[in-house]
Parts: sequence; C-alpha cells; structure tokens
Amino acid sequence: MNLSGDIADRLLISRLELNPRAISDDLDYMPVLASLPSQMTVYEYLVGCWKRLNGAKANLIKKNPVNELQQASALLEKIRDLIISYAGLTLQEPEMFPQPAGRELGPSEFVSSLLSLSALSTPLSTVSSPSHVLSPTEVEPFLQDLARRFEPDDEIDGVLGPVVRQLLFHPSLFRPEGLAGGDSSWRGVVGGVEALVSIKSIAVMFTRLDEWNPPHATASTFETVTLLGPLCRLGVFSREWPTIAESYFSEPTKRSRNDVESSTTSLRGTVKSLQSSLFQIFNTLVRASAESREAVLEYFATAVKLNIKRAGMQVDPQTVATDSFMVNLQNVLLRFAEPFIDARYSKMDRIDPLYFAVSNRIDVSEETRIKATSEEAGRWAEENKGNAATPNFISEMFYLCNAMGHYGYLKTTQTYDDFAKHHDELQRHHDMINGDGSWIGTPFHARTEAALNQMKTEMAKIQAQQFAFRVQLLEPDFVLRYIGFTNFVSTWLIRRAEPKGLHPTPLAELPLPQDVPMSFRVLPEYILEDVVEFFLFVTRHSPDSLDLSGKDELLVFALTFLTSTWYIKNPFLKSKINEAVFYGVLPYGNERSGILGGVLNSHPLALKHLIPALTHFYIEVEQTGASSQFYDKFNARRNISYILKAIWSNPAHRQALDAEALDVEKFVRFVNLMINDVTYLMDESLSELTQIHNIQTEMRDQTAWAARPAQYRRERENTLRGLERHASSYTTLGKSTVGLLRDFTAETKAPFMMPEIVDKLAAMLDYNLEALVGPKCGELRVKEPEKYHFDPRQLLSDILQVYLNLSDREEFARAVANDGRSYKKELFEMAIERSRRIALKTEPELEQIRLFVVKVEEAKATIEAEEDLGEVPDEFLDPLMFTLMRNPVTLPSSRAVIDLATIKSHLLSDAKDPFNRVPLTISDVIPNLELKARIDAFVAERRSQRARFDKPPEDVDVVMSD
Repeated sequence: MNLSGDIADRLLISRLELNPRAISDDLDYMPVLASLPSQMTVYEYLVGCWKRLNGAKANLIKKNPVNELQQASALLEKIRDLIISYAGLTLQEPEMFPQPAGRELGPSEFVSSLLSLSALSTPLSTVSSPSHVLSPTEVEPFLQDLARRFEPDDEIDGVLGPVVRQLLFHPSLFRPEGLAGGDSSWRGVVGGVEALVSIKSIAVMFTRLDEWNPPHATASTFETVTLLGPLCRLGVFSREWPTIAESYFSEPTKRSRNDVESSTTSLRGTVKSLQSSLFQIFNTLVRASAESREAVLEYFATAVKLNIKRAGMQVDPQTVATDSFMVNLQNVLLRFAEPFIDARYSKMDRIDPLYFAVSNRIDVSEETRIKATSEEAGRWAEENKGNAATPNFISEMFYLCNAMGHYGYLKTTQTYDDFAKHHDELQRHHDMINGDGSWIGTPFHARTEAALNQMKTEMAKIQAQQFAFRVQLLEPDFVLRYIGFTNFVSTWLIRRAEPKGLHPTPLAELPLPQDVPMSFRVLPEYILEDVVEFFLFVTRHSPDSLDLSGKDELLVFALTFLTSTWYIKNPFLKSKINEAVFYGVLPYGNERSGILGGVLNSHPLALKHLIPALTHFYIEVEQTGASSQFYDKFNARRNISYILKAIWSNPAHRQALDAEALDVEKFVRFVNLMINDVTYLMDESLSELTQIHNIQTEMRDQTAWAARPAQYRRERENTLRGLERHASSYTTLGKSTVGLLRDFTAETKAPFMMPEIVDKLAAMLDYNLEALVGPKCGELRVKEPEKYHFDPRQLLSDILQVYLNLSDREEFARAVANDGRSYKKELFEMAIERSRRIALKTEPELEQIRLFVVKVEEAKATIEAEEDLGEVPDEFLDPLMFTLMRNPVTLPSSRAVIDLATIKSHLLSDAKDPFNRVPLTISDVIPNLELKARIDAFVAERRSQRARFDKPPEDVDVVMSD
C-alpha cells in the first residue's frame, strides 16, 4: 500500500481515538489496546511522532538518492503538518481525544517543556519518557512548526495564547522567596519566554493578547495582571520581597563587611541576569512589527500613567506599583536609550522638542512646568500641534525613560534615604531612654528594657532593608547606565535653553540670556529635577561611579543654572543643584576634595563662573518665597561656604573673587548678607552653648541633681538634647561663615569698607570678641565641645584674623571706635594675652593688633570730639537708627525721610520700603537737598560754637563796653 497524506490522516485519527482503558470483545483489537502506554497523553504521543519524523527525515537525507528524497520529503512534510495540527488542537481542546486519568492536560504539557529551557532551573513537571518529551534543543523547532502551521489562519492566539498565560502567570513567580528561590524556577519562565518571542509571529501574538495591557488594570494590580508584569516585578526590595532581606542580611550588625559584600554580589548577579533577559524580551517584541512596537510603548506609558501618585509626598505603597517593577522597567528603558547616547551627542537633535504638543502618550497636563503656567503650556501646545510629525522611536524612549525614572527609580531612592532618617530617629530615641537611668530599678524597668530591645530589633531590620535596597539601586552597571542617560538629559536641557542650540560644541555662553525660550519653559519640571536628584543621590552614595563619566556634565549643568537662576521657577530645585555640588566636594576614600574637587579647580568654565555663580545664589537664596526660607537659606549658604573652602587655595578662584568685587552693588549685597548670617548664627550658637553650660553645671552636682523630682530631671535632659542638636547646627554654620569672612577680607577689602557695611562688620566682630574673651566667656565652657563642633580657639583666631586683615584701613578703625555697645580696649588686651598664652597668633601679629587698638582709641577720641553737637532736632535724626542724618533722602511711596546709608543697608537685605513694604530700589530714593543744607548748617554752627568755647581765655577777644 502506498502511503498518502489522506491515509496518514485517517491512520493518525484512528490512533488518537484509541482508548487504552476501553474494554473490547474483539480479540484482534485487544492486543492493540494492551500495547498502548496507559498514562501517555495525546500530546505526548504527538510529540513522540514529531521527534520520530525528524529522525526519519535525517536518515532519509543520509541514505536515499535525490529523486526518492524529494518524493519522501514531501510526504513527511504532509505528515508533519498533520502532527502539528493535531498537537495544536490538543493544546486547545485536550478532551477531543481519549486521555489518561489524573494527568495535567493541554497548555501545561507544553509549559513544562518551556520551563526546562533554563539549565539553572529544575523542571517543574515530571516527564514520563524522554522519547515523548521535547528536549531543550527541540523546543524552538517545534515552536517554528506551530507558528508556520497556525499563523496564516490567525489561529496561533488560540493555540499558544493559553500556553503563554500559564507560563507567565506561573506560581513560581509569586513565591515569597522570589529571585532567591533555591530551585531558580523563575529562570525556567525566562527561558520559555525567550524561546517563544524568538519566533516573530509569536512575539507579535504576545502583544495582541488581552492580558498584554488590560484596560481594567490599576496601579497596584498592573504588575500581576499583565503578561510580563509578574516577571518584571521580581527583585530584592523589601516591601514586596521581605524574605530576601531577612535571609541574606539577617542580623546585619553581626555580619562582617566581606559577608555583606558576598551576599550583595550574589544577589546582584541574579538581578543582572533577570534584567538582561527582560531587555532581550522587550527588545525582541519591539523589533517584531510596527504593531508590537506600539504595544510595547503603550505598556511602558500605562505603567507611568497609573503610577503618577508614586511621586507624591505621602503614598500608601499598597495603592501603587512596587519598587522592583518600576526599577526593572527603568533598566529596560535605559538599555533602549543606549544606542542614541554617544559621546559626541550626535543623535541629540533627533529628540523632538515638540513631543508634548503632538503626543498624548505621557500625560503632563497636571505636571508643574520649569517656568511656565499651565495656561502658557496649553497655548504653546495648541500653537505647535500642527508643526511637528509623529514622534520617532528615539523621542518616545527619551521621554518615557525620563518619566519612568521620576515615578520609579528616583522615588525608590527617596524610600532608601527615608530608611536612614528612620534609623537615626530610633537611635536618638534609644540613646535618650538608655541615657536616662531613672527607670532602672523602678516598676517600669522591664517594660523600658523591652522597648529598648524592640528598638534594636527594628534598627537591625532597617539596616537589612538598606542592604537589600543597595543591591539593586547601586548596582554598578545600572548606575553607570543611568549616569550616561543623565549626562545626555542635562546636556539636552542646556541645548534647549541656550539660543544657539549647539551645546556642548561649543559650550553654552554663561550666563544665559534673560529671555527664556518657551520650549524650555513648558517642559515638565521633573525632567530637570530628576537630573539634580540623580546626581545628588550618586554624589552621596556612590561618588566613585562618577570617576569615568559625569563630573564635567554635573559641573556644567550646575554652573549653567546657578549663573542663570531665572531659568528655573522652583527655589528648592536651585538649592538642590547647589547641594549636589556640595556633596561633590565632600571627602571620600582618598579623595580629600571629593569627586568634584579636581574639576572645580581645573575646568575653564569653573575657573570663570563658579565664584560669580555662588555669590549670585548666596544673594538669591535670601528670599525664596517659602514659609521656611529663613532656615532654608542657612543650609544653602552652608553648602556654598564648604564649596568655597574646597577651592580657596586656587589662585584663579581668588582672582575671580577680585573681579566679582568690581561689581560693587552686587558684592556689597553679598557681604552684607554674610555679615547678617554671622551675627545671627553666632548669637544663637553662643546663647545655646551658654544654656548647655548651665544645665551641665546643674547636673554636675550629683547630690543636688538626684534630689530633684524625676519629672524635672527628665524635662531638663530633654531640653539639653534639643539644645545640643541646635547648637551643633548653629556652630557649624557660624564657623563656616566666619571662615568666609576671614578669607574674603584677606583677598579684597574695599567692599567691606562701604558705609553701609563697615559699621555692621565692626559691631559683629566686637560683639563676638566680647563673648569669646569677655567676663562671661566661662559660660561657653561645655563638656565635649567637639560634640557641638565648637572650637573657641579657631573661632577666636578667625575673628582676630579679620581684624588683622582690615587693620590698615582707617574707615574700619573708625567703625570699631564708633561701636558704643561692644568695643572696649580691655577686650583686645585680653585677646592678645590669651593668644600669646596658647600660641594662637605670632608676636608680629599680636603687635599689629595692639597698634590697631591704638589707632581705634585715637579715632574714638576724634569721634567724641566731632559728635558733641548737643541736642539735635528730631527732624534731623534718622527714624530707624536715631543718629544724625548726613545725607537725607525721601522714600517715594511712604514719603519717609531717612539717611542714605541707612536705607542702603536696609535694601541689601530687604528690597522693600521699611515703612509700608512697597518694593523699592536705591535708584528710587529722592535726595532731600533742602534738609541736607539745613543739617549741614546746623552741624557747622554747633562746631563753630564748640570751637569758640574750646579756645583758651587769652585767645578770646573781649569787647568792653563803656
């Protein structure tokens, strides 16, 4: 009998319809039934047929001549088609033919073969016989046959759709141990998916399935109901995978550094393997067809859209996607971005600047813009809708990567930082209770000890979570990839802002023009903010990652927007830019000047613009408009002081300061604010140190202290702890600002001699000198002064150095002499004696101070002689200072009359009329020439009278009357 396709079909159906469990009276039929494997499924039988067919074809090729080969091959292909057809039908309708009892049937039979593709996984199903099971090398050819048979008739979704669902929602992906599972079963899922999507038609099918991006998904369910969600949510973050932190980093305080690093390395290897596979899967889907590419883009966009709340201040984690899911998607997007991020930024202009006008993929309607109102952004979008084509793939990936970073990775970094804050709070609370021994031996002893142990347990748990977070957040390859993207974004932002649109070849000219382009203004603020946040995170937690790339980009970005602050509306964002540079100069490892120290002292842009940028921002931060602006400015200026300290040894920067001082109006404002800060900070720090001294003195008398009521002691101890926290902050800030004064007065003196500055400077120095060496200086003696960063020797040295720097200026000597509140000759004598005793200054320097005091005393005598004008009319007195006006002016809105020096000094700190709070500039004031003439005449008359009375009797002409 010649075998044909029809005969083969009938034979195959007859075999498939046989039921080994059937009972028959036909003696010829019974041996056939008995020979059938009782537990073999129809699918297994068909797989065996397919494997035997492949073997037959291989033998045929080896042995038969060409003419017989062609005829036999055609028949074998017909039989292959039959086998694959019935295999596909069996996967869809496993009950179509008799099946053994108790066996899993249908899609799960093929899923077991897909799960076996990972060499590192253990197959999750037991195979009955190798001859009836697909080997790992046979899975892909079998898939190709299925795709070739069912794709032309659009039946592949029904055949393989259930297989894909079972594979991607496999229970192994939802086990609590996640990636750390001992059998690495998740790798089998990855291997199976990679095999499926390697067939283009199957890859396209993935994105057609209802579960690809279901419309009913919410932010919290998206990763569990979408096809790739369960795989993408695997990770190490503690909220979704607490077992990993517990098993890999348990008892963190007892673990050695090598032990922690070993666990970290092991987990990172696993995470990298997963993320690499995820990218390969998404990349294959993107390349499969235009439709599948669009579906992938929508998948990413939906993940972003559903998780906008993740960027909020207080978010219930149960209502949004997990950190693992978002960070893994971020990793995938960063890999997609790599091809258009090259060192020369050659593809940067392919990023569509009109993206948000022509695309609705990312909804930014509720987002804050860099420097535009929502109305301005709406008008801009309407005006540009018809001016641009559909965004290209590069633009899609660029903007999606920015958005995913904002709602994903960078939100997770905030969670990581919150762990440290929570740990510090617990540590302080623990130390406070532990340090208060009043509970020992009381009825509260057991309860308090249990509370302390609970705090220790909680702190250990937080440390374990921190270690787990570092595994994924600070994985070196991921961080380097993110640095590359952030460099690109920061450069792109400057190119969008600068008028030529060519940055970085050549570099943008700084400062930027006053006119901010609308295309820059309407960008979502988060694009710029995330550049800052990422650089800030890296400089704090992984500065060495910037060794290869990122230092120059961070510097140029910071200088651009600190010299051109009007490009950014948000004052806190400007402060964060400044903060990122500050962390960049903090020492780490062997780098004494931080990761940015070298580039700050060598980059041409830094040598030219860093000093102007810092002085400009020092002034601007005085008024942020926020309710917390008074305290915010001190943090920002602390950072500036530290940066200046890091670069001060460079002569180029000192020359830049001299050049900056030529802009007298600006630099005088800067100096004035610096003096204001020192005045406030030193007053607060010395006041709080005095209070600390008083409490410590009270506690030193242990008998009297023990006699005090427990409640009183507890309250005083709480007060002491609060004072210690504040004093440490104030002394640190005050010390750094005094250091600036010391350095700046050595470099440039003229701005400090301006009438509106010199008197304030002298009064501040005299006041602090009295506090440090005067009769009450003993009240500043505290236990462990280094605990509060209080170094009275260094502080005294710096203040005396300022006196020395300015000692050759007559106007400074006169200002010191004019300080009637704090100046006393005896204070300088005590300061000289103390400095000699502790070798604080050299003998020549001390002699210079002594000569300065002589000059001050002479100036004081002259001033007292000049100012003995008797009673002065009220209209001649300054309304704020109650001193005689020398140059009266009228304020335009309030019509108040005030001395020019007084209003100048006021406007340096507050650009408003002090009498009615109306905005005011110095150019607005009106000279009161008539009043000035009367004051000059009054002074001349009084001096003439005094001169007449001061003459000796023989010099006075006496006219005798007759």
